Amino acid sequence: MLVQQHANHSLNTVEEQYHQVKTALSEPVRLRLHRSLSWLKQAEHSDDLDMKFMCLWVAFNAAYAIDAQNHLPAADKIGFRDFLQRICSVNNQHIYQLVWQTYSASIRTLLDSKYVFQPFWNHHNGLLSEEAWQEQFAAARRKSHKALQEQDTSSVLLVVFERLYTLRNQIFHGGATHASKVNRAQLKDANRILSDMLPLFLQVMLSKPNEGLWGKPYYPVVD
Repeated sequence: MLVQQHANHSLNTVEEQYHQVKTALSEPVRLRLHRSLSWLKQAEHSDDLDMKFMCLWVAFNAAYAIDAQNHLPAADKIGFRDFLQRICSVNNQHIYQLVWQTYSASIRTLLDSKYVFQPFWNHHNGLLSEEAWQEQFAAARRKSHKALQEQDTSSVLLVVFERLYTLRNQIFHGGATHASKVNRAQLKDANRILSDMLPLFLQVMLSKPNEGLWGKPYYPVVD
């Protein structure tokens, strides 16, 4: 283990740990961490909710996306699901603390919001009936509430990031107005969650820097 894990998962702490061990890291892992930290630092200096979220999501993308997914359907969602499962398998303790002790209220609000539930937007795009999306939303709420009641950390985390992915799509694909009043609450919760979760994810990667665990990053030789 290159880095002992601590309770403090701040960006500065993780960045210091990275610089202490970066010469011992394999190039693919070093590149992932280097890129992700660069976007996290930019997010930290942004007061604009939309820009902050975009930087945070790019930082997340830099950490999880692998080149092999180019040929797979729904590559992004497959990629971050696999990544989150690996993160939880390496260290579930500190993630548990963030989910249940720090962000349980924000997570419950996010999971109960139809505005970050993709079938709701599919209905408004004419792809689903109102009855269909409402049935799916009710089923998703039952499933997420069950996971919350059972404190099933990995399942809750996967659902949270699926909701954040819908928010990501709205912003990255021009489906939301900059500084829109509609998504302010969701963006505030998303930014708080990502700002604390991502440094922890990077610290977990530092603790288990095996290249095979994290895969080959996109565009591996251009930085």
